[in-house]
Amino acid sequence: MLFNRMESGRASISDAVYLEVITGLHGTTMPNILAAACLAMVGAITTYETGDMIAAALTVAGVVVAIVRLFEIVSFRRRLARSPRLDRSEAVRWERIYVAGTVATAFVLGMFAARSIVLGDALCSVMAIGIGFGFGAGVVARLALRPVAALLDLVAIAAPAAIVTFMQPDLRHVGLGLLILMYVVASFEMVRLSFNASINQITLKRQFEQLSRIDPMTGVANRSVLATDLPAMLAAGMVAVHTLDLDRFKEANDRFGHPVGDALLKQVAGRLKLLAAADDLVIRMGGDEFVLVQRAATDAEAMAMRIVQSLSVPYDVDGQIVELGVSVGIAVAPDDGRTAEALLSRSDRALYRAKESRGGYVLAREMRMTRASGQTVSEGLAA
Repeated sequence: MLFNRMESGRASISDAVYLEVITGLHGTTMPNILAAACLAMVGAITTYETGDMIAAALTVAGVVVAIVRLFEIVSFRRRLARSPRLDRSEAVRWERIYVAGTVATAFVLGMFAARSIVLGDALCSVMAIGIGFGFGAGVVARLALRPVAALLDLVAIAAPAAIVTFMQPDLRHVGLGLLILMYVVASFEMVRLSFNASINQITLKRQFEQLSRIDPMTGVANRSVLATDLPAMLAAGMVAVHTLDLDRFKEANDRFGHPVGDALLKQVAGRLKLLAAADDLVIRMGGDEFVLVQRAATDAEAMAMRIVQSLSVPYDVDGQIVELGVSVGIAVAPDDGRTAEALLSRSDRALYRAKESRGGYVLAREMRMTRASGQTVSEGLAA
């Protein structure tokens, strides 16, 4: 068993890590361009020196495959530019296309090297085998995170040349064939070691990134998430921002002590998570202030009612019954703002109005309507 944790399978890594791997595969076009340019040059020289049309056909095939691969990489980047959200099934399709392209390239290079050996031109053979070894080195560097694809590429490069060399009766060709096989074995061992190290690094990076987004006390997201996730949610469509502030929390914290206050905040966060949908955000801004970002903004007022009802139910902390209230300010995009800053500002204003009324919720649009009607009355009196 080459991988003691089944690392060659897609299920062995998380979705986030897997998507980062697939994005990384499409990160550059330079190796593909260089391989095509080298093959075109060596193919042209070989065809000129030997007049072999099979070498010419393989050269053309390699260039065509390179063009198709470039188109695939550009298409992936355009898809990612339209929306950075890429589910795993779609990423798997992109990976299969990418791997098919690399295997096709490797096979063409392997066949070209084999044909050069058959033609018997020593310098052309050296150049052709050199391209194959160079591509193999690139496979080790770029496909280490997809070991099965790397193995397929290495075999596709080496097998045709190795078969041709072993078919020759002299010791020199047999030695060359053995060197090619040893190169494949050594390359794949490097792929295996690089895979283990790279996956561990990416996983640790993801874990640290995730930890940096979490409020350590309550386990919900911290305020830094708003800067990254809220703009993306706004770009995807209508959202509602509920800004919450607990009523009577300071009194309870002073009366029962900070441990009880911390336990209350954890229970509040737990209730908010139960109310939120899977793609909503629950964020602790600090102190006793929370934000719930709701994707299904059409029922924003109904969500606010559920928040008030849920968070107003008495809390039991180690036998201590604590009653709190909550004030909620709601701003809905795009009517109340099209940017994260505008929505947060207007939901804050609505929250302050709700606190003046000692709890409940206030919609930002109601405040706009009140101001608008007040201006109309003033104008009427002035007239």
